[in-house]
Amino acid sequence: MIIDGKKTSQDILEELSEQIKKHQGSRAPCLAYILVGEYEASHLYVKRKVQACERVGINVKGNVFEESVCQKQILELIHGLNLDPTVDGILVQMPLPSHINAQQIVEAVSPQKDVDGFHPFNIGRLLLGYTPFFVPCTPLGIHELLMRSNIQVSHKNVVIMGRSNIVGKPLAALLMQKTSQTNATVTVVHSHTSNLEEITLNADVLITAMGSPELVKAHMVKKGAIVIDVGINRLHGKLVGDVDFKNVEPQASQITPVPGGVGPMTIAMLLSNTLKSYQMKAQLT
Repeated sequence: MIIDGKKTSQDILEELSEQIKKHQGSRAPCLAYILVGEYEASHLYVKRKVQACERVGINVKGNVFEESVCQKQILELIHGLNLDPTVDGILVQMPLPSHINAQQIVEAVSPQKDVDGFHPFNIGRLLLGYTPFFVPCTPLGIHELLMRSNIQVSHKNVVIMGRSNIVGKPLAALLMQKTSQTNATVTVVHSHTSNLEEITLNADVLITAMGSPELVKAHMVKKGAIVIDVGINRLHGKLVGDVDFKNVEPQASQITPVPGGVGPMTIAMLLSNTLKSYQMKAQLT
């Protein structure tokens, strides 16, 4: 069975739209984004995020810089956005040019407006089992997709392929939380794991985020496993995931496609986090 992330994300956007319409505040939620350079993929991702915001009723403030922008300019902008009461979320589109210290930029964003969920404050609270202001969007989207597909990870062996700060590490922390909707036994493998196939064959839920096209073959997947493919790669001009979908699909009980799986959920969670920030601020005023 294919897990339709596109359909699920559309359902979430409809729910967000209804929540925003019902809110009686004096203004709409607002997301400010920072986009640097001419990297085509970044411009495409931002375009999709802006379109989704417009669909649900979230205002957008765009801040676009040339590749040559200096660190100080971006930091000054972030400081102003942190203080702006009309801005609920701040998105810094990655990657940034090599002369920009990305970690300093991430840490400059207020944790209470860090709707990407990358600030050390939010990541730290997630790791410690406390409630962060925001969970990173892709891990949160994966968890939401699992829940809405009636897939329970509690008491199951979950193997995450990839240890990035964006997906692998925060997702591992999220799925091992002490809640009825998590409580998974999590193993993280990566490019230096020697017995990769042995570990993946033990997975009840296999989540791939390695950035390696069609790395996961059918013989690496246990019969009846659930496979979540986070990878987005170009192979022979075609968009593919980390999973050899054609051959793994018959082996899996449920599987996400690429495209149309996790990607749309990431955008939906960015909007959900922005609305959450807006609602938190409304409770304080």
